Amino acid sequence: MKITLACVGKIKEKYLSAGIEEFTKRLTPFCKLETVAISEERMPEDPSPAEKEQVLAKETERLLAIIPQNSYVIVLDVKGALISSEEMAAKFDKLALDGNSHVTFVIGGAFGYTDALRKRADETISFSRMTFTHQMIRLLLVEQIYRAFKISRGEKYHW
Repeated sequence: MKITLACVGKIKEKYLSAGIEEFTKRLTPFCKLETVAISEERMPEDPSPAEKEQVLAKETERLLAIIPQNSYVIVLDVKGALISSEEMAAKFDKLALDGNSHVTFVIGGAFGYTDALRKRADETISFSRMTFTHQMIRLLLVEQIYRAFKISRGEKYHW
C-alpha cells in the first residue's frame, strides 16, 4: 500500500521531526509513506473574514493540486468521524480488499481549509474534538498508521 500525507507547512520542532522520522522508518515493511507539503500562505495580522477566506482558498487549491489522482482521500477535520485505532486498521484492510492501493491523508494548515477540500474527500475523520497543531497531528497520524498495520497483522503494539 502507498500512503501519501498531503499537508501544509514544515515541521519546525525537532521533537516532532524525530517522532515522524521514527514512525516513518517503522512503517517501511508495511507501506510506502510519502509526505508532500505545501508552504503556508501568509495570514495578515488580524485578518478580515474576506482575507482569511482568500488565504484558505489559496492553500486549499494548492492542497487539491498535490493529491494523487487515483488515491482514496481521507481528510483530517475536527468535524469528521471519530474512529478508533482498530477501526482504522479495519479501514486499511477493506481499502486493500477493494483495490485501493493508494491512500492520501490531507492535513490542512493552522487555519484549516475551504469546503472544496471536504468535497474532494472520500471521507473525513477526526482525531479528537480537541484542537491540536497541524504539525502535531502529522506525528499522531503516522503513529496511528503504524498502529493500524500492527493491529491488522495481529502483532502486539500496545499492551
